[in-house]
Amino acid sequence: MELLHNFIDFFLHLDVHLSEIIRDYGVWAYLILFLIIFVETGLVVMPFLPGDSLLFAAGAFAAPQLLDNGQTIAGPFNIYYLVILLFIAAFLGDMLNFHIGDYLGPKVFRRDYKLLKREHLLKTQNFYEKHGAKTIIIARFIPIIRTFAPFIAGVGTMRYSRFMAYNIIGGFLWVTGFLIAGYLFGNIPAVKKNFTLVVFAIIGVSILPPLYEVVKQKFFSKKVA
Repeated sequence: MELLHNFIDFFLHLDVHLSEIIRDYGVWAYLILFLIIFVETGLVVMPFLPGDSLLFAAGAFAAPQLLDNGQTIAGPFNIYYLVILLFIAAFLGDMLNFHIGDYLGPKVFRRDYKLLKREHLLKTQNFYEKHGAKTIIIARFIPIIRTFAPFIAGVGTMRYSRFMAYNIIGGFLWVTGFLIAGYLFGNIPAVKKNFTLVVFAIIGVSILPPLYEVVKQKFFSKKVA
């Protein structure tokens, strides 16, 4: 329970904890961010790690910081380093996930595993069947599905060259989009003061597409019945 509490606290107060990581680890904070993004996209059993909100928060720390005396100083992160490193992390993570799916194959759909729910796999497969290969791009912006999409692509033996192309495009758009959003808006006083609400807003916007699909599917099923 303590571990869960610590995770929730880290997730909801990314700005505070990221500041502590930068203070305590200095340049190694880049590596910590790299590993979090890599694991969230690369290991199918870790879909709960913060992705969108972490990128936004990192972008905010790369922006010029306004001091109390009205002066501005450079942020502790370099936005260009972040874009390059975290894009590589996202790209390699999806590539690893694809290979894991390819190795395990269709047998993963037969039953629930301790850290791998068949329900999540089936939902992602349905999403994949509807949107095709572009799911690899769309899924980057949807929590949970983001982690399962490359895995399902590997299970379904999607052509590797095609997957790689969508992986590059999706990873670049996702990483640069949220980093730049954080860089431009993360240090606005209203955003800094209500960062937890901003995190919830990012999560809410991210889950709107799958939520819409679920509601539409249920409504359509009732009409057919």
